[in-house]
Amino acid sequence: MTAEAVSIPMAPESSLPDWIFPPPEGFKADDLDHLPHVPAHTELIDGSLVFVSPQLDFHTSTIYLLEAGLRRAAPKGYRVRREMSVKLGPRQRPEPDLIVLKPGADVRSSATYYPAGDVALAVEVVSPESEERDRKRKPLLYAEAGIPHFWRVENDSGRPVVYVYELDPATRAYVPTGIHHDRAKVTVPFDMDIDLAEIDSI
Repeated sequence: MTAEAVSIPMAPESSLPDWIFPPPEGFKADDLDHLPHVPAHTELIDGSLVFVSPQLDFHTSTIYLLEAGLRRAAPKGYRVRREMSVKLGPRQRPEPDLIVLKPGADVRSSATYYPAGDVALAVEVVSPESEERDRKRKPLLYAEAGIPHFWRVENDSGRPVVYVYELDPATRAYVPTGIHHDRAKVTVPFDMDIDLAEIDSI
């Protein structure tokens, strides 16, 4: 029995908004503030727009858990922000799930992003649709931009596992410094001890 070809109707190109088509050199980081009707949490990676899929409950719960833990532990002067983009370069403006801002960062209520130099820690909670970006491309970009600390958080049967990295300034690359299953207990960028099992009660 021969299967029949199924025709899937495609929307005509003219039905797409003009802003979705990049200029020949790609979008610039500052373009995100001026493109009309861009969906929330759109990122810019290598000059291309990256749209975010609806997130799983694990993703949201993990961000809430880590944000609360970081805020409790942060010494005076450090600030925690969730889902704020970071300008890494002319064509790079990803949006980490969480960032910790260094003391002295220019914090403004009107800010739409923070420069990489203001960021002490970037955190990515890996989602199925963003595995390649969160595990490979974005850590590379954060390291090249000089962000000193990076956490990658994975889902292990509904519990977060935190992979901790620190920047080697000589190579501008991250080196792993720990894998945390039950508690994220670290001393940099400041002392903290986050009970990861608390996700069960969120």
